[in-house]
Amino acid sequence: MLAKFITLDGIDGAGKTTQLNVIRDWFAAQALPVLFTREPGGTPLGEALRALLLNPATQVSLHTETLLMFAARRQHLEDVILPALARGVSVVSDRFTDATFAYQGGGRGLPDGQIEILENWVQGSLKPDLTILLDVPLAVSLQRIERSREKDRFEQEEADFFTRVREAYLRRAAAAPERYAVVDSNRDKAVVRGEIEGVLDGVFGVDKAA
Repeated sequence: MLAKFITLDGIDGAGKTTQLNVIRDWFAAQALPVLFTREPGGTPLGEALRALLLNPATQVSLHTETLLMFAARRQHLEDVILPALARGVSVVSDRFTDATFAYQGGGRGLPDGQIEILENWVQGSLKPDLTILLDVPLAVSLQRIERSREKDRFEQEEADFFTRVREAYLRRAAAAPERYAVVDSNRDKAVVRGEIEGVLDGVFGVDKAA
C-alpha cells in the first residue's frame, strides 16, 4: 500500500486535536506505518518559529509572517515529510499550506497569487493526497476558543478574521473536491469518527466488508 501525505486543517476550535486521535487509532488498527507532525513546527527550526509566530508579544509584518511560515515548511519538507514518504511511511500533518491561504490570505488579506509563488517555490508539485477539513459554525469556533487555554497570537483575533479564514478554507475545498474531505465536526463524536474513518478507508482502499 502506497504511503500517503494527509493533512488535517480547519479554523481554531474545529476539533483537530480530537480528530488527530481518531486518525491515529485508524492507522493503528490497519497496522500501517505513519508519522504525525505539525505546522508550523515538526523540526527544531520549525518549533522555534512556531513559538515566535504564536507568541502574542510578537510584532511582525504580514509578508514576514508568511515568509517565516514557508521557511518552517521548507525545513519540514526536507527533514521530515519527504524522507518519510520516500521510506513508504505515510505522513499526517496538523496543518499545511491550506492554513497559509486561509490565515495569511483569507484572514489577513495577502493575495493568493503571492502565496502561490511561495507554494510553488517551496513545494514544487507536492500537494497532500488528502486534506481533511474540519468545519464548524463560527459561533462554535469562538466558544471553544474562549474555553481553551491562554490564547495565542492568532486566537486573539476578532470574529471577522475567523469568518474570513473559514470562508477561505471552504473556497479552496470547493475548488478541488478531489483532494478535500469537508467534515462537519459540530456533531456527535461517534458520527464524526465514522465519517473520518470512511474517508481514510476510501483513500487507502480498505474494504471493511472483506
